[in-house]
Amino acid sequence: MNKVFSFALLATIITTPVWAQVEQPDPHQEANYWDRFKTKTLGMEKGAKPFYFRAGYTSLQPDSSSSEVVLSGVDGAASLAIDNGPIAGSGAGVEPVSFPSAVVGYRLPWMDGHLSVETILALPFTVEFTAEGTLATESIAPYALGNIPTGVPPLGSEFGETKVLPPVVTLVYRFMLDKPLRPYVGGGMAYMITYDSKVTNPILTQYGEPELEVDDVFGYVVQGGVEYKFYKDWWVNVDVKFIGGLEADAKVTGIWVDTPSLPTYSPAEVGDASVSVTVDPWVYHIGVGFDF
Repeated sequence: MNKVFSFALLATIITTPVWAQVEQPDPHQEANYWDRFKTKTLGMEKGAKPFYFRAGYTSLQPDSSSSEVVLSGVDGAASLAIDNGPIAGSGAGVEPVSFPSAVVGYRLPWMDGHLSVETILALPFTVEFTAEGTLATESIAPYALGNIPTGVPPLGSEFGETKVLPPVVTLVYRFMLDKPLRPYVGGGMAYMITYDSKVTNPILTQYGEPELEVDDVFGYVVQGGVEYKFYKDWWVNVDVKFIGGLEADAKVTGIWVDTPSLPTYSPAEVGDASVSVTVDPWVYHIGVGFDF
């Protein structure tokens, strides 16, 4: 019995380090997984932190303008009150919009770390279009045959909306890399992707569901900002971008309106309308984040 006990004790002593090694992996190796990925997979130097993330809020302030709204396909009873062609003094605009966002960037391995490429990440947001000028304040068809009131009211300011996903990629140059306060400038490209567009004006949707189509468009970006390191690898940044060249064509098809003063012809099919809208927004971002 003593021999059996001694053998069991010896086996326990021999195998204990093995079990400890299996059950307790090196926490230092696990903690440095990202570092090993950067050095072995991406070929970076040990301790490099070329990526950065800044979460915050973005405000898009359009400097919008447009062509006059042009009617087409006018026929039937509607031709007694309106004609094909532009509506004098009419226009469309874009409302400001704000949304949560994040900036993600990568410092390129050239020019001693001054140069980086970055993008804005955000969920799709809603942009509202407004009716402007005579489209908002005057009836598009006040009289039939020149002197018979139709009762068609002005549209007011509300017009429509669309979902927007705006990929923006810029090349950024940072100054004073040895200082906690770093200004930077940049430039790049933007692409406005639109979907789920719809007319929301109550007069235009009273007797139907007109379809709104808004084209996707490219634009250019110029950028400037400043970032400040307030703790270790943590930064706060303020950024301003101007996006130019965003000229989108919008078209509404299948418009019907009520003519309360001419019930015999109500509702009347107006036809289609199109307009070219230039957005050219200023984009303001404030965020906080870290290098990794």
